[in-house]
Parts: sequence; C-alpha cells; structure tokens
Amino acid sequence: MHTLRNPGLAPGGHDKMNWASTHMPILQRIRQRYRTNRPLEGQRVAISLHLEAKTAVLAELLHEGGAEVAITSSNPLTAQDDVAAALAERGVIVHALRGASSEEFDMLHQRVLDLEPTLIIDDGGELTERLHGNRIGLAPGIIGGAEETTTGVLRLKALARSGRLSYPMVLVNDADMKHLFDNRYGTGQSTWDGIMRSTNLVVAGKTVVVAGYGWCGKGVAERSRGLGARVIVTEVNPVRANEALMDGHRVMPMMAACRQGDYFITVTGNYGVIREEHFAVMKDGALLANAGHFDVEVDVVALKRTARRTHVGRGSDVVGYEMADGRVLWLLAEGRLVNLAAGDGHPTEIMDLTFALQALSLEDLVRTRPQPGVYPVNPEVDAWVARIRLEALNLAIDELTPEQRAYLENS
Repeated sequence: MHTLRNPGLAPGGHDKMNWASTHMPILQRIRQRYRTNRPLEGQRVAISLHLEAKTAVLAELLHEGGAEVAITSSNPLTAQDDVAAALAERGVIVHALRGASSEEFDMLHQRVLDLEPTLIIDDGGELTERLHGNRIGLAPGIIGGAEETTTGVLRLKALARSGRLSYPMVLVNDADMKHLFDNRYGTGQSTWDGIMRSTNLVVAGKTVVVAGYGWCGKGVAERSRGLGARVIVTEVNPVRANEALMDGHRVMPMMAACRQGDYFITVTGNYGVIREEHFAVMKDGALLANAGHFDVEVDVVALKRTARRTHVGRGSDVVGYEMADGRVLWLLAEGRLVNLAAGDGHPTEIMDLTFALQALSLEDLVRTRPQPGVYPVNPEVDAWVARIRLEALNLAIDELTPEQRAYLENS
C-alpha cells in the first residue's frame, strides 16, 4: 500500500509532525471543523508537495476531513523518510523516497495517481503534467485542484491558453496570504537556513547575487542584507529592476555580477540563469544555490561538463567543481531547492497560511464545481485566513464604521 524507505523511522516523524502542528493555529482551527463536518467525505485527494512535517499536517487534516489521501514528494531530495513513515501510520497513503532516481520519482507520482483522485494539490505542476500526459483518462473524474508555486502557475496558464487544461485549478500562489508571506518571508528565511546549515560560513561582508526580484527574490535579498551582505540583483524585467534599485540594492547584468559575487542565489523559475560563460569568470570559492523550483536555473549539466568534481564540502549538500584554471565553484544541494534539499523548508507558521488556503480551496471546488480553467483563490477565503492569523497572535485591528463604508462605496 505504501512506498517507504524505512517504516522504522516513524517515531522521529511523529515528533516532527507534533511540533509542526502545535505551531499551525489556522490548520488547527480548520481541523476542529473538519472532525465534525467532514466536508471532504467521499473525495480522493492526490498530493505532490515537498514531503516534510508541515506538509504531513496538511495531508492528515484532509484525511480527517473525510478524504482518502495519497501523497508523494514534489522533489526527489525533499522527502523526509521519517515523516513519510509517520504519516503512513496516520492513515494517509504515502509513496515517497528521499533521493529517488528519475525513474523512481515518476513511479511514485504514478502510484499516487493510481488513487484515481477527484481533487489534487500540486507543486510545480508535477501531477498535472502526468495527468495531461499518460494519465489523461483520469481527468474526467477530477473536480479540480490547487497549485502553490510560481512555476506551477506558469505551467497551468500555458495549458489553459492552449485549451488543454482538463479541469479547474485554483492558483493558490497568487493569493495575497500566500505570495506576500510564503514567497517573501518564507523563501527569504528558509533559503539562508539551508545555505548556512550546509556551509557554516559567514554572510556579513560578503557579496550576494540574487537572480530574480519577484516576491521570492525580494525576500532573499532582504534577508541577505539583514545578515550584513552587500546585495546585487540581476533582472530581465525593467520594472522589477527599478524596484530593486529603489530598495537599496545594486542592479547589473549577470555577467558583471559574476565577477563580484561570493554567493549566487537563483529565484527566477526560469532555465539557464547561470550558465557556462558565467562560470568562466566567477571568483574562486563562489557558492551556487538555487531557490527556484527546478534544478535548471544553475546549468548543472554545463558545470559538470566543463569542470572536474574534486571536492566535497561539509557534507553531500556541498560539492566543489574545479575549473581548468584551478578555481573551485561550490554547488549546493545539486542545484535543487536549497531551502528544502539542505534544510527543512519554510517556517512552520508561514506554511500554516499557505496550507490553510490549499485546504479551503479544495472545499470551494467541491462546493462550486467550476468549469476547466484557472481561478483565483476565493477572496473570502484569503480574508478569513488573514483574520484567523491575527486572532492567533492576539491582535485586533480597526473596523470601518457604517459611515466610513458608505463613504468609500459612494466615492
């Protein structure tokens, strides 16, 4: 029934899940209602997300809401085997192996789809890609799904434009309570958590090159400066470049930045951001990290072709590649998501916001049954999550008086 690396690791996974659950008050509020009302009764939910403790809390929540749930990891290096084992003991179908090969990675997703889901939660479009490929026969039974990443949203919009998207998808990534917090504060903190955990090197006084100044890039740049680094931003969007400049960062092309950077962090969601010509001019000892979704932002294939892998740093998450002239470039986490492959991902309280949006968006889909296409998160759901977050922090805000509301409505 399950595909696990080591079921005996479950006790450690339970400890991680219990800790995460304690710090996810919004999901706890939803859980209280789910246990009574079971709004997902009879549904089958397929999930492809980074399988760590916070994600496991979401999967268990959906199961308690009445759904049969199957889950895998959306990245081969972000499955935590102890959490996978623990979640399997809590009634969720788990197919996840840390360090899965490309063939195993696809097999794990196929096994999750064997559930014949009525609902999906996707990260980077992994399930959607397979559903629209060799599992298209499952599409008529799918009520809809939710996507939580910028990369996945781009894929979905392309499918929708081509008329090939076979079911409705809610763009959770675009909700205010997601991208303003998860993308910015979550990515900013967790990226540096992964880098510092794996390198144990100082950041203050170094030059950090941040490729991309979307919400994730903003977060990484802000945290870099907070750690005492000098920040250079590279962009292809002139509006974002101006924004980075006025936020106090230096802006220049990647080729110029490569000659100055000590740390390089890609957060674009695009392909080939740091390429062979960039490697040729980087300083000896430069560190390369990716916080975008896929391992294509740093051209790892070109790095391996032009350099000799000769050094291993503090662990398998830090590998050195020696260039022909003797310079060594350090690649972190194989060019995959450094915050999850070399860390534990976004802070727990941040994922509480995003996963609440995921769960409530599935409820909305079951209730409204929209036509195939891409849809924003229900604004009422977004606002509810924001209010509950403030309540959890014992914070109150002002409310409009009837006169103020009338004034705004009639302006």
